[in-house]
Amino acid sequence: MDVVQGKSTTSSSDCGNAATYPNIEPGVAPIKSEFLRCRPPPRTTTDSSAQATELQKDEPQQNNGSNRKRKRGQNKKRPLTTSIEKGKLLCPKLIADEVCEFGTSCRFLHDVDAFLQSKPPDLGDKCVIFDAYGKCPYGLACRYGSSHVNNKKNVIDEERLRASATKNCMSKEALSDLRKKKIQFPKADAYVKAISAMNDMKNDAAEGRSTIGTLTDEDLITIRPEEKKQINFSNKLFLAPLTTVGNLPFRRICKTFGADVTCSEMALCTNLLQGQQSEWALVKRHESEDLFGLQVCGAWPDTLARLSEYINDRVNVDFVDLNLGCPIDLVFHQGAGSALMGRANKLQQIVTGMSSILSVPLTVKLRTGILAKKSTAHKLIPQIREWGASLVTLHGRSREQRYTKLADWSYINECATAADPMPLIGNGDILSFEDYLEHMNNTNVAGVMIARGALIKPWLFTEIKERRHWDISANERFEFLRKYVNYGLEHWGSDSLGVEKTRRFLLEWLSFLHRYIPIGVLERVPQRINDRPPYYVGRNDLETMMSSTDCTVWVKLSEMLLGSVPTNFQFLPKHRANSYQ
Repeated sequence: MDVVQGKSTTSSSDCGNAATYPNIEPGVAPIKSEFLRCRPPPRTTTDSSAQATELQKDEPQQNNGSNRKRKRGQNKKRPLTTSIEKGKLLCPKLIADEVCEFGTSCRFLHDVDAFLQSKPPDLGDKCVIFDAYGKCPYGLACRYGSSHVNNKKNVIDEERLRASATKNCMSKEALSDLRKKKIQFPKADAYVKAISAMNDMKNDAAEGRSTIGTLTDEDLITIRPEEKKQINFSNKLFLAPLTTVGNLPFRRICKTFGADVTCSEMALCTNLLQGQQSEWALVKRHESEDLFGLQVCGAWPDTLARLSEYINDRVNVDFVDLNLGCPIDLVFHQGAGSALMGRANKLQQIVTGMSSILSVPLTVKLRTGILAKKSTAHKLIPQIREWGASLVTLHGRSREQRYTKLADWSYINECATAADPMPLIGNGDILSFEDYLEHMNNTNVAGVMIARGALIKPWLFTEIKERRHWDISANERFEFLRKYVNYGLEHWGSDSLGVEKTRRFLLEWLSFLHRYIPIGVLERVPQRINDRPPYYVGRNDLETMMSSTDCTVWVKLSEMLLGSVPTNFQFLPKHRANSYQ
C-alpha cells in the first residue's frame, strides 16, 4: 500500500467516474467530480458472522427502498472487546518484583518461562514509556520489552528516571477508604442538615405550624468570593467533555493543536463516591493540561456536596463542571443530566451546595431544554448565576434533538444576554474558523466550546488561532494517529491489555475522524458539519483509507500502528459508524 502523497491508485473501472451527480442536494457535501465514485456496500462491523448480524438486527437498517433510514445514535448491543484470560497474564506482583500474597491460589500466571513462550512477538523495539520515564512498569509483559528487558529482568535507566506526567492517580488505599465509607464530609454534612432544616420549616409553614425565626440561603455555608479561585474563560478555545472519546490521550492531541481549556469525560457522582477505580480513571489529568476541569453528573444535593468536598481536598482540578446536558436515557431517568433542567428546586440545592463548598469555580453545562419545542435555558441561566455558578456552557440543542438539526445560535445569543455578567460559552456545529468568527462576532458569547468538530478535525484549534484552512495531508494525519497511539500506550499500558485498549479507543475515534473531507477534494470550502458527501476517494491511498466508512479499513489502520488484531477480534463502534448514505 502506497502511503505517500500522490495520485490514488483506487480503481473505478467497475463504476466509472461518478460525475453523474449533476445537482448537489441540500445537506450533501460538494465533492470535485474527479474524486467521485460509486458506493460499495457499507460495513459497520469487523465481524461478518451470524453473531454480528444478530447484534445489529434490531438497529435501523439501510436499504434501497423509499423507507430508507439513516443510522443514528448508539450501537447498544455491540460485542465486548476481546479480553485475555487472567491465567495467561503474568502476575502484576511478579512484574513489579514484589511478593504475591495469594501464592498458588493466584489467578495470574507465575511461570515466567511459560509466559515468555506464549507471549506474542514484540510490536517494536522502542517503548514509549521507558523512553519518557526511564522505567516501564509493565516489565516482562511489555509488548515493546526488547528495549528494557535483559536476562528476564526489567532494566531501569536511572539517568532518565522521573515521575509520571499524569496527575490525579488515586491510590488503592484512597479507593478503599471511599468504598468502606471511612471519609468524613463535615462541610457537606452541615450543608445537608441546613437543607433538611429549611425543608422542615417550609413543611411546617405549609401546614400552618409556627416556627421560631426564619432560615434563608444566607444560613448555608458559603466561601467568601475572594477565597474562590478566579479564571478568565473569555476568548479561550474550550474542548468539550466527550464521553468515551474525550480521553486523556485525545485531550493531549488537542492541546498540541492549541486547545486552551480541557475537561474530563463525564464521571458519575455515585460511582466516584463508591470508589470505583474505572470511574476515577476518568479524573486523571496530564501535566500539559494547564486549565483542566472535572465534569460530574449526579441527581442528589447530598452526594454532589460530598463529592465536591472530596474533590476540593484531594483532587487537582481548576474547575468543576456540573453536567445538565446528558441526554442518555439511563442518566435522564435517574433524575440526572438534562433531567435536572426540569427540577429547579433540586437544582438550586445542588448548585448552591457545590458552589459553597468548592474553592475552584463551578461551571454548568446545559442544553436549550428537554423538549425541542420548549426552550427553558433562558429562564434557568439567571437563577444558576444567582446560585453561585461562575460560568455556563450552552449546547444549542434540546435533549430531545440530541445531535439532529442545526444548533440554535440565535437562542444561544439570547441566553448569553440573560446570563450577563456571568460569561456564557456557546457550543454547537463549529467546524471551521469561519464558524468560530461568525459566532464570536455576532453573538454575546464569551467563547466557544468545540465537541464533534474536534473529533472530526482536532487541528481545528490551530485553524481558528491562525485564521486559515489547513489542507492537512494524509501523512500528517497518520502521524498524529501515531502520536495518539503512543499517548495511549503511556496511559493504558504497553502490555497486551493496554495495546488492545489503545486500539479500541483509536477505532472509536476513527468512527468520527473519517468524517473529515480533505480541502483538496471539496468543491467549496469550508466543510459543514452536517453535510454528508457522496462516496469519494482521496488523493492517495492513505487518504482514501482515512476517509473510508468501512470499519474494516479502520482496523487496518490500527494494524499499521499496533500490529495484527487477535484472531477473534470484533469491533462495532459505540456511535453508529455508517454515517453517510
